[in-house]
Amino acid sequence: MAEFEMVQFGADGRGGKPGARQIYEALRDQIIAGVYPPESQIPSSRGLADELGVARTTVTVALEQLAAEGFIEITQGRRPRVMSSPVRPASSEPAAPRSGPVRLSAYGDRLRSAPPWTGDLSTAPQIDFRYGDLAPGDFPSLLWRRALTETLARRPQRLAYDDPRGSLRLRQALQGYLWRARTIRCDLDQIMIVNGSQQGLDLCARLLLDPRDCFVMEDPGYRMARQVFEATGATPVAIDVDADGMRTARLETVEARLAYVTPSHQFPLGGVMPVARRHQLLDWARARSAYVLEDDYDSEYRYDINPVPPLHSLQPDAAVIYLGTVSKTLSPMLRIGYLVVPPELVPVFSTAKQITDRHSPIAEQEALARLIETGSYERHVRRVRRLNGERRATLLAALRRHFGDRIRVQGAEAGLHVVVWFDHLPRAREPDLIAAARRLGLGLHPISPLYGGSAGGPDRVGLVMGYAALGLRQIEKGVDLLAEVIARL
Repeated sequence: MAEFEMVQFGADGRGGKPGARQIYEALRDQIIAGVYPPESQIPSSRGLADELGVARTTVTVALEQLAAEGFIEITQGRRPRVMSSPVRPASSEPAAPRSGPVRLSAYGDRLRSAPPWTGDLSTAPQIDFRYGDLAPGDFPSLLWRRALTETLARRPQRLAYDDPRGSLRLRQALQGYLWRARTIRCDLDQIMIVNGSQQGLDLCARLLLDPRDCFVMEDPGYRMARQVFEATGATPVAIDVDADGMRTARLETVEARLAYVTPSHQFPLGGVMPVARRHQLLDWARARSAYVLEDDYDSEYRYDINPVPPLHSLQPDAAVIYLGTVSKTLSPMLRIGYLVVPPELVPVFSTAKQITDRHSPIAEQEALARLIETGSYERHVRRVRRLNGERRATLLAALRRHFGDRIRVQGAEAGLHVVVWFDHLPRAREPDLIAAARRLGLGLHPISPLYGGSAGGPDRVGLVMGYAALGLRQIEKGVDLLAEVIARL
């Protein structure tokens, strides 16, 4: 029998007593090297413990791991024996590249052609007008920490999976909030908590669209909504927008299963759909047994206009799915959104949510419920509305100072972004503008990727400028840099 080589130990080279991990690795390496050939016996746990000066339990742990991985066989009353064909570890050599095409499902193939994610914050410019980001200082850290701590301090009766529709407490809080803030009346069962608005879009796409179906999209519109619907194999029908949102008269000859709209603040151009168009949209949906998905993504931010009742409250019996989120009021990192679905869809949406991820995280839901119950959430919304109103005013003043009537600004009455049109700059100069700004540490984001219709988008440069993540001085400095880049072009 081969003698056990103690020199194999010493993971750090300092010669201390080996632990179970070091004993396991030394024995494994000697078995692989043939020091202990197949069918041979290795020292007993007691013998190894005495020889190495360690506790017998330490050796036992190492031997049990070897047995679990198929290197040795342990029999009561006998010394451990090397297996007749002990396993071999995976080669440390790099694996050969996969040969042949990657085979994906039809869904995967459709996603493969989608633009990759490009939001790496580690490479973000110093001043970034990217829409959707919020200022860290706006988050109510103390209130959130207190609410979360209180939630975690309450010991639940059991640790178990919860209702896929979400925390009962949060749904009750949202039921009252939606009535106060958006005049939406709904039953408790109709409210479903989702992991951000994007999961809400995905559930609607999976449950309401089949390949070769059609869905209606605003043009320009929210690109990630269009992508999630297209991933089902459905075909978009682009309806252009004007200052009043989607031009619903153009729906007259359209056959579709779903219409996605942002009527309270059209994304990205900012139009507010008038009541007459809203009724025209709902009448179209009723005539075709279609559903309308109403994305109310930033309705909390109103500056120069009064809020318009959502589609959901205009015709309570209409086939409207209402989608809301706290990504624009608290943080997109929380991933908390909610759907209000028609009663006939409640069972299937609940089942889809359950098999997707069981339910959204409960602790965060309970913390948000507390903020709503105590009135803290609505006080916070009023505070950040004021702060973002100041940012908006600073941005508009800086744009006027530098560009005057050489630009047109759209969508400034509400929301957290504006669209700035440079009528004197042809769209062909857009890549030059974005690249030159990037070199100066300025992040600019064109509107052209948000168009999906056959017309191909605008023929001039347009920028979507989000301001909610920037300080007042950053906004002014950013517009200074923008003016410098434009002058160079």
